[in-house]
Formats: sequence, structure tokens, C-alpha cells
Amino acid sequence: MSEDSYEISLGNFDTETRRRSNLDPVLFWDEQAKKLSWFNQWTKTLEWNSPFAKWFIGGKINASYNTLDVHQTTRAKKPAILWEGEDGTNRTITYADLYRDVCKFANVLKSLGVKKGDRVTIYLPMVPELPVAMLACARIGAIHIVVFSGFSATSLRDRIDDSKSKVIVTADVGYRRGNSVNLKEIIDDAINELNFVKHVVVLKRTEVSLLLGTKDKLWHELMRDSSEECEPEQLESTHPLFILYTSGTTGKPKGVLHGTGGYLTHLNSTFQWAFDIKDSDIFFCTADIGWVTGHSYVVYGPLLHGATEIMYEGVPDYPSMSRIWDIIQRYGVTIFYTTPTALRMFMKFGDSIPNSFKLSSLRLLGTVGEPINPEVWRWYFKTIGKSKCPIVDTWWQTETGGMMLSPLPGLETIPLKPGSATRPIPGTDITVVDEQGNELPSNTKGYLVIRKPWPGMLLTLWGDDEKYKNVYWSKFENNYYSGDYAIKDSDGYFWLLGRADDILKVAGHRIGTAELENSLVSHGDIAEAAVCGIPDEIKGEVIVAFVVLKQNAKKIGSILRTELIETIRNGIGPIATPQQIYFVTKLPKTRSGKIMRRVLKAIASNEKIGDVSTLEDGSAVKDVQDAFTELERTARENKS
Repeated sequence: MSEDSYEISLGNFDTETRRRSNLDPVLFWDEQAKKLSWFNQWTKTLEWNSPFAKWFIGGKINASYNTLDVHQTTRAKKPAILWEGEDGTNRTITYADLYRDVCKFANVLKSLGVKKGDRVTIYLPMVPELPVAMLACARIGAIHIVVFSGFSATSLRDRIDDSKSKVIVTADVGYRRGNSVNLKEIIDDAINELNFVKHVVVLKRTEVSLLLGTKDKLWHELMRDSSEECEPEQLESTHPLFILYTSGTTGKPKGVLHGTGGYLTHLNSTFQWAFDIKDSDIFFCTADIGWVTGHSYVVYGPLLHGATEIMYEGVPDYPSMSRIWDIIQRYGVTIFYTTPTALRMFMKFGDSIPNSFKLSSLRLLGTVGEPINPEVWRWYFKTIGKSKCPIVDTWWQTETGGMMLSPLPGLETIPLKPGSATRPIPGTDITVVDEQGNELPSNTKGYLVIRKPWPGMLLTLWGDDEKYKNVYWSKFENNYYSGDYAIKDSDGYFWLLGRADDILKVAGHRIGTAELENSLVSHGDIAEAAVCGIPDEIKGEVIVAFVVLKQNAKKIGSILRTELIETIRNGIGPIATPQQIYFVTKLPKTRSGKIMRRVLKAIASNEKIGDVSTLEDGSAVKDVQDAFTELERTARENKS
């Protein structure tokens, strides 16, 4: 844990909100919910039959109404979405445009037989029609299932089959790194033999002729004659808004089911608290809408607040490493929310690229998706934020719906510690426990748990209440088990140490992968690092590390290996010393940016790698294999 801290104030010093939330969390969330627009007031704030929570019972609400209708008198002409394609094409969609298109597409869905409670799978790239389709579903009470457009036909089929979606929304193509991806072809493969799928709506983006089947209908043709008026369905607060499937890299994907009233209350509050949103802000979250960050803080959070946001189709380093900084400069982005993975990539290429752009419009920075290394945090703070922007380091999950641990500069001013997600949001009860569920003293590693229900929490797993109970609530009775390992320091700040199953056990000692990786990345020549354990007859496991050098790395080879080992020994202890360190040019990651440690483990253990269909870049596997083979060859030669 880093010992330095930074206090950057945006002028907010609210202490009353936390005081009220501590006195009576349920009453506190009742007050927060009243900031939304409801058709009917609820009769009961919370019904808690552990582990099932129902928030705002009897209340009637609609997510589409709260993100669109409420803005039509004051923000109709204000840009809602500033969209930019990978090729530089751009579009501006105002709140009036978005309202019109959502109403029209809601009527399209109705014409296709979609009713309240029906499921609609959306397999679109990052184009404005994606939030249009989501909000159209919300308007009529259909449940949307967004599937990341990088997923394979097999992954897509699993999700469509589990949800029994009767309508699919897709496009002919998506674009990534200058290449077009035939999404329609993937859909055709995925729904082959799924007879319950009745219609496929296709957004045509190219002039290339499209072979349409009997289920296929073109977006623009359906929209052309559709009415611009569609009354929002008045829905129960607990009515399902969406299903979002967790990664299917291990076993059958879990369909996380979120409701409406509680979820919107959580997002409305956390978006303001964390980002200090003003009407003049330009918000840019780099997440794909196919992931929960995109649902919560690209679609629902910003639109609830009438914000203007950037929506970008493409990857952050194409066609060059300057793309993101160019977007920030041209659009005058004020709030930037991205992943530590992206930041490590930017950091690898040095300061000269971001320093060549005018980033002075930025006033707040955020990170999401994984723990951020203190070294990367400081680089982000100093190089990108010019030491004037608070960094909102957020921890939350698909299951939590929205942020759970985070600095909240829109609410209060507290010291920021590099690498810490700081404190729980108001109205939540989060702590760290041991194997028996006992709360641990400060500065002791344990399991992160949530002890009381919160509005943004999942309703259940789609079609599987038993699995919901077993996965999240069985390990510690009446406590939500996050699956993450953490420390709470003496100031009450939380430090996330990665997944609890990302724990290595070396000679009886438990060592977190995040702790090791943070230590490696603290070396000035290292951009990224990943560690895993491989079997050892004596120690049970030994550690192997894979590191990516910065472009301007001053040291390489055996000298750098020696320094890295010394860094770990000094920072963690001799027990954490890697048996081997491999230098690679890239790490195998999923399309959501998560490092696939099982691939690294398989290569280092000379085992079968298995399915790598979710990899962002398949060449990373060969790169790791080559590094492993070369080092093994060198070791054999040295022995002989």
C-alpha cells in the first residue's frame, strides 16, 4: 500500500449526506429515490427476505422516461451523444433526436410482437442505435440483453438460448482496428436451430448488398414508417430492466438480472457523487456498452443527468496511440473514465504523446474494472491530470449495478491514496472478513463482503435463484460475497487485491496476484505485469511472472530480471520471489481487458491452453509461448 496521499477539492464538503446514511440507510435511499420521476409513489422502501431484496415496492417508474422525457422541456436541443467512429466519422444526437428515435424503435418492437417482460438480445457495435435499442426496450417493459459485439457465435448462442430472446437487433458490420467484422454472419450462425427467435432487425451500415432471410428486417425500413409517439409503460420498481451475462470463459455464463427503480436510484446518486456532473460537462467513458460499465455509466447514468457524453466506436490505440488524447482535446472533455489496462498501455509509450495535446479541459479522472497500480495512478494524476484532477478509483461489479467503493468529489473532499478505492458509498455496509466471516482488524487481508442490501444490487440470476444463493450468499451467511480479496487500512480506506481465486499459495503462504503485479510495475522500466502459479513438488506452487517493457526501457535481460526480483523481495518478501520472469511484448487479455492468467499458467506448465475465443489478440499467446521456449532453451544450454 502506498503511503503518499493527495487532496484535490472540487469545492464540495458535504458531511450531512453520510451522517444521514449512517443513521438510517433505508430512509436514506428512500430520500435518494425521490430525486427520480415516478408515476406512483412506493408504499414500502425495502422488503428484505435474505438474499432477495425488493426496493420501492408499489412504486411505478420507467427508465426511458427518466432518461429522455424529463429533459424535453429544458434540454431538447442539447447534445446527448457525440459519436465518433474509428474512421473519424461523427454524429451529434440531441436529447430530442434520442427521444424521437427511442419512441420510433419502441413502436417497431411492438409491431414485431414484443411485449412487457419479453427478452430482446442486442448485438450491436458502439453506435448510437445501441442505446436507442436499449431505451426502446425499457420504454415498453421489454428486458434487454446486450452482448458485446466481439463475442463469438457460440457465446452469443448461449446467451440467446438462456434468455429465450424472441427478437435480435444487430448490424451488418462493426469496425475494429480498421477491419470490418461481419456481425450478421455471426448472428445467423448463432440462431441456427433456435426456432424461438422470430425476428432479426439489421442496422445496415455499408452499401454492400445483404442477403436477408425470412426472419430478417432492415432497421431503416422499419423506422421509416414508425410513429414518433410512444407512451412509456408504467412499470413496477422491481420490474426487470436488463440481463447482463458474465463472461463465459469458465462454464455456462451467469445471467445477472437487474431491476428498474433500485438500479436507477443507485446510478442517479453515484453518478453525481463521483463525477460532480455539471450541465456544461463533456463526459467520456471508454467502456463498451456490452459490459456493465457501459450500461451504468455510458447509458443510464449520464442520460439520467442530462449529460453530454462521447461515444467512441473503436479501440483506444487505433489508428495511433494518440487517438484518445485527440478526442479529449477536440471535444473539450472534462471528465474521463477509463480502465487501468488502457492507462498502462498509454504509460508504456511515454509522456511525449499525451503531452503534445491540450488536455487542460479535464477536471476529473476516473478508473474502473480492476485495481490500479499506485505507479499508474501517479502517472495518470501527474501526466494526464497535471496534478489538478481528483482521481475517482472505483470498485464495483456487474452484480452491484453501480459503484460501491469510490472517492466522491461531487459530494465531499477527502485525501486520495494512489491504488485505493477509498471508502464505501453512503448507504452501504462493506467490510473485510476472514474465512469464518469474522470482521478483520485494520491492515489485514481478507474477503470483501457487503453486509446489507443496496438499491443497485442484482435481483437474482436469470432463471436460477438457487445458483444466486449459492454463488453470492452461501460462503458467509447473510453477507454478499464479492469474490474479491481486500485490505481495509486504519483510515477506513479499502485496497483491492484482485480476485480471491487469484491467490497463490507458496509454501503455505497466501500471496495475491495484484500485490505481486503492483510490485513489478513499480519498477520504472515495466509497463504491465501478470503473474501465475505453477505446480511445484516441494512448495505446492511457485510463481512465474510475465512482464511487458516500456518502449523506452533502459534495462533489459538478466540485469532487469535481477532488479525485478530485488524489487519483489524488498517490497513483499523473499517468499514472493518468482521462479522465472518472462519478457513479452503483450499479455493475453479478454476483449474486456482482463488478463487471462489461465493461458499463462497453461503455457508455463506445458499444458493444453484450451479455448481462447474470448482473446482480444490471439498473437499474444504465440508471443508468450516464444518467450517461454527461448528461456527454456537458454536454461538447457547453460546447464550443458
